[in-house]
Amino acid sequence: MASVAAEMAEHYLLAAIVASILAFLFLAGIRGRKAARGRKRTDDGDPFAAGKEQYHSDTDGCGVPDVIVVGAGVAGSALAYTLGKDGRRVHVIERDLSEPDRIVGELLQPGGYLKLVELGLQDCVEEIDAQRVLGYALFKDGRNTKLPYPLEKFHSDVAGRSFHHGRFIQRMRQKAATLPNVLLEQGTVTSLLEENGTIKGVLYKNKAGEELKAFAPLTIVCDGCFSNLRKSLCSPKVDIPSSFVGLVLENCELPFPNHGHVVLADPSPILFYPISSNEVRCLVDVPGQKVPSIANGEMASYLKTVVAPQIPAQLHDPFISAIDKGNIRTMANRSMPAAPHPTPGALLMGDAFNMRHPLTGGGMTVALSDIVVLHNLLKPLRDLHDVSSLCKYLESFYTLRKPVASTINTLAGALYKVFSASPDRARNEMRQACFDYLSLGGVFSNGPISLLSGLNPRPLSLVAHFFAVAIYGVGRLLLPFPSPKQMWIGARLISGASGIIFPIIKAEGVRQMFFPATVPAYYRTPPCQLKHQDGW
Repeated sequence: MASVAAEMAEHYLLAAIVASILAFLFLAGIRGRKAARGRKRTDDGDPFAAGKEQYHSDTDGCGVPDVIVVGAGVAGSALAYTLGKDGRRVHVIERDLSEPDRIVGELLQPGGYLKLVELGLQDCVEEIDAQRVLGYALFKDGRNTKLPYPLEKFHSDVAGRSFHHGRFIQRMRQKAATLPNVLLEQGTVTSLLEENGTIKGVLYKNKAGEELKAFAPLTIVCDGCFSNLRKSLCSPKVDIPSSFVGLVLENCELPFPNHGHVVLADPSPILFYPISSNEVRCLVDVPGQKVPSIANGEMASYLKTVVAPQIPAQLHDPFISAIDKGNIRTMANRSMPAAPHPTPGALLMGDAFNMRHPLTGGGMTVALSDIVVLHNLLKPLRDLHDVSSLCKYLESFYTLRKPVASTINTLAGALYKVFSASPDRARNEMRQACFDYLSLGGVFSNGPISLLSGLNPRPLSLVAHFFAVAIYGVGRLLLPFPSPKQMWIGARLISGASGIIFPIIKAEGVRQMFFPATVPAYYRTPPCQLKHQDGW
């Protein structure tokens, strides 16, 4: 009887164990399905979620990332993709990963598009209703001249591109996030982590508000024009010469389709260019740091009474309609020469490092060109933990970028001053001479437009054309018969031209701009690679 009872107890125990196992599997299945649904909801709400999960699974147990990138704008996103494509582990920390909404950063020059192609990012201007830009049209006092980009020697795809800034940024971010070794995280970097003069990483707050530390042998700061980190890496001298007032004109045709339009108005230029198939961006430059108030109607009145009479007749009614809709926005135009403090373990890029007046739309071209330079420079460095070699290579970056960046920066600052009206007759003569010089066409327009477009950013070519315009202006004054007054104005014109361009060149660095090969850090030979038994 006892044996039967024992056998029954054993069966009951076995049944209990089997029931427990089945219950456990059932509950685990339910939790797994809930987790899967939770992940799906996260993925639907965050286009970068899959990349985050993959990144964490790839880097668990593999140590710190190779590079921390602060900011995921044009520079940060392109940099993350470029370095990630090389196999580097990249951790990008961006304050806000939602689609940005800005009134600048909407025109990519052909030179910038070529850099985009070089980086493998040209598909980021697809599927966002981007418009091809083939050149400029210049308007002054009822006259106009068409200035095409010199694209004859390039593939048919090569042209400028204009678009909604936010759409372009999101495409770049999404492309970077497709790489398994790139993590895009929303968070605010509050400070750089320094040890014995070397930057080791960053202190940041994630989206949940938790304060965290991230470490990497290289930290690249490209958090934009409002950067709170640049002061420890450079000597920022930010100038605000003017502000842009932005409007969007809907369902209107530009006088010259697929061209940017520059109106040499009084007191300063007005820009028009397409940003989609049915929208035209208008940017009205207002000199100084103070703009008329939008809230009390001063801005609308200024635009209607001062600006509207000076724009092409074809755009007048859509311009007034855009004002009446009330979606008027302003943005300060900042200029800041590059003045880095070479710091081991850290690098500055983008608008956090270097800004120029946005009149010529050169900012994205400079940023993408800088990324190409840095990419080529770091390629021989397999181990970024080699602090000594890395520091020397980063020094070289600041020199190697100079000829292209300084040419575009100098042209932007000089053209803004030349294109702005002035009570000084000599300055106005220079302005008229510039319009007439470009109107000559051929080499007289191709050279300056090659500089502006980033297709031929050579400092000597810039200086040559700038003073050719000044000499052309003097010639107009002195022919057919010079008078003492005209000679005096001509002398002041040359003096004024020198006063415009030389201070900008000085701020950019004469030696680095014109004679970079004489700078000790110009070129570094690749470090010796040690051969291991299992290969290189």
